[in-house]
Amino acid sequence: MQRIVLAGFIGLIFGTGIALSGMANPAKVLNFFDIAGAWDPSLLLVMGAALVVTAIGYFFVLKRDKPVLEAKFHLPTSRKIDLPLVAGSAIFGIGWGISGFCPGGAIPALGLGEASAWAFVGSMLAGIFAARTFRQALEQRATQSA
Repeated sequence: MQRIVLAGFIGLIFGTGIALSGMANPAKVLNFFDIAGAWDPSLLLVMGAALVVTAIGYFFVLKRDKPVLEAKFHLPTSRKIDLPLVAGSAIFGIGWGISGFCPGGAIPALGLGEASAWAFVGSMLAGIFAARTFRQALEQRATQSA
């Protein structure tokens, strides 16, 4: 129960920050990508501030033996840049550029009543399901071939 309450509190802080910074507004995000037109650098400032806060947080948190509510840290073990990573990153960027939403901005936008956020989140969930199904099919095919 403690984990759920803490996760909810952290999510509330994150969502409030996204909403206050305007990053739940897809037009504001898309204006960041419009370098030749109505360019809005505020996304760069938000991302820069997030990077600084995250770097400071990681500096202190990773000095601990283990997380507060977990038995061990769950950090990536692979540093390999492969096709799934590059393709997933490209799909993420294309989706963000088309819709103006990333998952971090779309979830708080749901609470703000943003109709396009519902379409984005539905599409995102469908994409996650499709990618998972495709990956499982590939793994199953590779197992059968071996």
